[in-house]
Amino acid sequence: MKSIEIKAVSRDHFGKKSSNSLRAENNVPCVMYGGEKNLHFYAHENAFRKLVYTPEVYLVNLNIDGKNYNAVMKDLQFHPVSDKLLHIDFIQVIENKPVTINIPIKITGVSPGVKAGGKLRIKRRSLRVKGMAEYLPDHLNIDISKLQIGQSIKIGDLSYDKLEIIDNKRAMVASVAVSRVSLKEEELAPKGEVAAGEATTEGQGEAAE
Repeated sequence: MKSIEIKAVSRDHFGKKSSNSLRAENNVPCVMYGGEKNLHFYAHENAFRKLVYTPEVYLVNLNIDGKNYNAVMKDLQFHPVSDKLLHIDFIQVIENKPVTINIPIKITGVSPGVKAGGKLRIKRRSLRVKGMAEYLPDHLNIDISKLQIGQSIKIGDLSYDKLEIIDNKRAMVASVAVSRVSLKEEELAPKGEVAAGEATTEGQGEAAE
């Protein structure tokens, strides 16, 4: 997993008034959980641009008052109107202790169902996994090279070495649906060809089951 360093300053004063004062100077209040105690700190909003405004996931080296901590971003909050970054929660990464994090997925391969006129639908952009920090990848590959029209890939179909997927195993990740174009072609085709197409579709449905 890629890493990024962020220099920050610890906070001695808390509460809404203190947080608003920091934000008025374009700083972002943060909290890091998971260690011996929760650490409150802040950094200028520019320090978080590469971490927040990207689909990539980073292992964060937090330099707080000169002391280094490894962490991953857990949650963040934006202003509902201005979209200004308001707050970030981090989880401290501790040696020999697994972390839970969302990792983006990467679709690989070419679906024969898409080649046949189906439409690929991506239901998830990331998966929540649990594992040691050293085994966390930049992304999770999902191969669709065997995906036919009417078939789907669910979370329960996936597995990754040294990682545990936390999300609901029944949830769908990707599927190939019948497109309007392919339906229109079937309507315009001679009856014999339509029947043959239906027989093929039924065979694919049985294979999916």
